Amino acid sequence: MEIQILQLLEGARQAQGLTVIIDVFRAFSVACYAFDGGVERIYPVGQIELAYQLKKQHPDYLLVGERNEQKPEGFDFGNSPSQLVSTQLAGKTMVHTTSSGTQGIVNATGADEIISGSFVNADAIIQYIRQRQPEKLSLVCMGYACQQPTDEDTFLAEYIKAKLLDEPVDFPTMVERLRHGAGARFFVPEKQSWAPAVDFDLCLDLDRFNFVLKVEREEDLYFLKKIEL
Repeated sequence: MEIQILQLLEGARQAQGLTVIIDVFRAFSVACYAFDGGVERIYPVGQIELAYQLKKQHPDYLLVGERNEQKPEGFDFGNSPSQLVSTQLAGKTMVHTTSSGTQGIVNATGADEIISGSFVNADAIIQYIRQRQPEKLSLVCMGYACQQPTDEDTFLAEYIKAKLLDEPVDFPTMVERLRHGAGARFFVPEKQSWAPAVDFDLCLDLDRFNFVLKVEREEDLYFLKKIEL
């Protein structure tokens, strides 16, 4: 298996084979919590205008996501797992748009197959890759607003690669580095309304879920499908 770690939008565009689009803080952690809470389908979209259009066409859809980390006007929820864990989501359809993760999905046009990447379902991702045994595996780290690489996404790519190669990996050290580095923003008092400290822990709750989220296509829209392992 040829494994490559790629970064940002250019990485998504270069991705080949089985592709994992990674967004730990917070898009694909949010998506996992949403499915665990009972959401039936998630449409990941790049453009916020499309999200608003889908909501207009289907008023019962939930709009979830962010721009500049904060909930856009008219959205039901921001890009925060803490807002979803205590919410009744059974049977709901969700439209999800973010500055990083969902952009990766719509730009990975050369991939044979796409799944989302987060620490909360890392072991399921690794199991799925082992089952599929692709010739090429692309681990795409979407970074902060697709503008700069981030430790949390790169750490997950390195974690997945190490596990697949049966190499040692120190997850607790990764968490501590994130707590004092890229994740420090979750502990800033003035950001608690949209980036609360609890999101840090929820996004790094390793292997909480035993499913992967696979990207499928329906006409002109992508959607995420939950695959239990």
